Amino acid sequence: MKTIKKIISLALTFMISASVLSGCSLKPGFAKETINVFNWGEYIDPSIVKDFTKKTGIKVNYSTFSTNEEMYEKVKSGTNSYDLICPSDYMVDRMIKENLVQPMDFRNLLNYSNISSKYRNLSFDPNNKYSVPYMWGTIGIIYDKTQIKDKIDSWNVLWNPKYKNKIFMSDDMRNSMGISLKRLGYSLNSKNTKQIAKATNALIKQKDKVKPVYIGDEIKDSLRNGEKPIGVIYSGDAAVLMKEKPGKFEYVIPKEGTNIWFDSWVIPKNARNKAAAEKFLNYLLDAKVNKKNVDYIGYGTPNRATYNLLSEAEKNNKTSYPDSTTLKNSEVFLDLGNARKEYTDAWVTITAKK
Repeated sequence: MKTIKKIISLALTFMISASVLSGCSLKPGFAKETINVFNWGEYIDPSIVKDFTKKTGIKVNYSTFSTNEEMYEKVKSGTNSYDLICPSDYMVDRMIKENLVQPMDFRNLLNYSNISSKYRNLSFDPNNKYSVPYMWGTIGIIYDKTQIKDKIDSWNVLWNPKYKNKIFMSDDMRNSMGISLKRLGYSLNSKNTKQIAKATNALIKQKDKVKPVYIGDEIKDSLRNGEKPIGVIYSGDAAVLMKEKPGKFEYVIPKEGTNIWFDSWVIPKNARNKAAAEKFLNYLLDAKVNKKNVDYIGYGTPNRATYNLLSEAEKNNKTSYPDSTTLKNSEVFLDLGNARKEYTDAWVTITAKK
């Protein structure tokens, strides 16, 4: 499966906006159109936005969010007008059901042909009507091998008092609730009240005994700085850290299974410039542009043409492209429907616990 008020994401937003504006300033009056793009933090190579504006004259107002729920509330409120947003699988499903997004005009998306057939007709948009895949990946555990000598292969490590004050948890309701549910042997999409309660209590006990710090996109910098040796992290972020510091970090998909997520682009119902948004999306689907993006953010690409450009080492990188055995017992997040309130209430209880 990030607007962020954290310093690093604000810096990224500023950098993209500044680069776009500087590109436009070279040719006064060149930028005749504007699109508003809403994406996860640290989830695009800023030069791609700058290059798009240079090529098309379309200015991109780029802002970021930290969770699907944060993004949903802003889109649902209607106080902000976005032309292109990037929710995850279960949120795409919810937004389709609630009539918050509109169909794509695939006549404007010639590069959609680059998307591999295995990433089409997914459960949240079975007719490929509303969404276009962006990236995919998993969530797992990263640890500093120079400090942690034990074998890590289970979510149980996050509850081990041995690692008190040494763990980062995910500041995302579905991620942390899903982890707790999987650890207990349940589905991360459970709607069973008793199972949800057990998962909630387990996270509260974890706070008491292990004292984890809940964190979002800033986890990469925190791990770089050596603040803690263990963390829950997205696979792409892990891949970036492992590339930066070979031999230091290890990424593990726990044996109980994890979340396999798919982030996709959708166009909100109240978008003001759909045509320009589709131009930007088509540009992102170009194989070489997408390759540049993948190199920058580290996630798995659903773009077949891009995948073919990867080196054999990149294709065999199990962090970004895990095999089916590693993904055994894993699931895709589903929309929770009426059970959303139980999860939300549980999350309020967990986050209120000091």
